[in-house]
Amino acid sequence: MTRRLAEVAKKVGVSEATVSRVLNGKPGVSEATRQAVLSALDVLGYERPTQLRGERARLVGLVLPELQNPIFPAFAEVIGGALAQLGLTPVLCTQTKGGVSEADYVELLLQQQVSGVVFAGGLYAQADAPHEHYRQLAERNIPVVLVNASIDDLGFPGVSCDDAVAVEQAWRHLASLGHERIGLMLGPADHVPSARKLATAQTMGELPDEHVARAMFSIEGGHAAASRLIDRGVTGIICASDPLALGAIRAARRKGLAVPSQVSVVGYDDSAFMNCTEPPLTTVRQPIEAMGRAAVELLNTQINGSAVTPEELLFEPELVVRGSTAQAPRS
Repeated sequence: MTRRLAEVAKKVGVSEATVSRVLNGKPGVSEATRQAVLSALDVLGYERPTQLRGERARLVGLVLPELQNPIFPAFAEVIGGALAQLGLTPVLCTQTKGGVSEADYVELLLQQQVSGVVFAGGLYAQADAPHEHYRQLAERNIPVVLVNASIDDLGFPGVSCDDAVAVEQAWRHLASLGHERIGLMLGPADHVPSARKLATAQTMGELPDEHVARAMFSIEGGHAAASRLIDRGVTGIICASDPLALGAIRAARRKGLAVPSQVSVVGYDDSAFMNCTEPPLTTVRQPIEAMGRAAVELLNTQINGSAVTPEELLFEPELVVRGSTAQAPRS
């Protein structure tokens, strides 16, 4: 019992005495705190006291495309924790290849009468992907927040890392090191964040078409795309994700080239363990904590009945210089 009190108190950010008052039905606790404690019990896997089991937790869907890229578990941790503090219980929905689709998850969440849905890294960011399930949510007036760059006509509020600033930071860093043949590794052509990165890069300096490569967001995809860029004489590579950057480093080494003395690589996200790679990865950090909390605040505002404008809040990224970038090799 003592351990349960301590864990729930830590999760919610209140005292053990407050948790005890909630569990024992005592007065003197706000409704928001009471709901947060009950939600934390659900999240941590503890049974509610008998007298409280009749109250159904308020559920929020958290839909992610995968968990292999460390950026998505990081978002899940921040968003899930912020939801629990508000008395909302996150329901994690992770897609798998050949498994449950994003549209299937939306159907399941609607059946559970969820209070709202947060999407991170979903089909909303691809112009040519199916979007009917988003419109279904809009028609039912379900509160929704999108994390990172959606297509224009969905009409949901969102929070995004500023792709333009991210590319500016990475490009200027490589240019300051003397790199003149800079390559860009992006996702699919209809991927909105990638399109934004490309548009900015084209204003930064010389970027011929052959210095732009597209790949699936994986180490293997990064390896294949970077191999093409290196063969075309690129000495610095800006990548649209950290896994792509790790693939680029692997591609350079397979070609017998040293990173960073012969090829410099910049990632994007600053996801977990990027400071532990060899070499440690220079990358552009997304402000995950601020973005996740803003997404939950937008969602909670809608759940409480207040309108929010379907705008996109842009958050400033930060270049983190480590060991995968260096002076350009002399010709």
